[in-house]
Amino acid sequence: MMRRYGKPPLSDTQYTLRPGAYAILPRDGKLLLTYQAEPEAEVQLPGGGIDPGESPVRALHREVWEETGWTIAAPRRVGVYRRFVWMPDYDMYAEKLCHIYMARPIMARSEPIEPHHTALWMAPEIAVDLLGSEGDAGILRQLL
Repeated sequence: MMRRYGKPPLSDTQYTLRPGAYAILPRDGKLLLTYQAEPEAEVQLPGGGIDPGESPVRALHREVWEETGWTIAAPRRVGVYRRFVWMPDYDMYAEKLCHIYMARPIMARSEPIEPHHTALWMAPEIAVDLLGSEGDAGILRQLL
């Protein structure tokens, strides 16, 4: 059985399945995270939606680079969960299937190209309390 985080689905709402890949990126005692300023200010694990025809690992590499500017290596899946949410950027209700990976941040190639995102380094003990996703925080908490 897969763990669900957040509110239960609304019985009268149609949800679109939206798989995503997200990364826990430790380096030198800190985690590489992303701060998304809009539509709501939030500290997040870098990552996002897996596009049709794209593998989860390919999506992970792409999303981490878009949101942090960093390249990564050696991703391995450490957890999966689902949550039911309203996605204002896409104007839809989504059943998010969140694949969480641990990977090594290798090199900063650029500034984040994703609008309203900033790369951020933070101690894991602080990050677990500040992550906007209860599921991401739950998996990180298990790994600490």
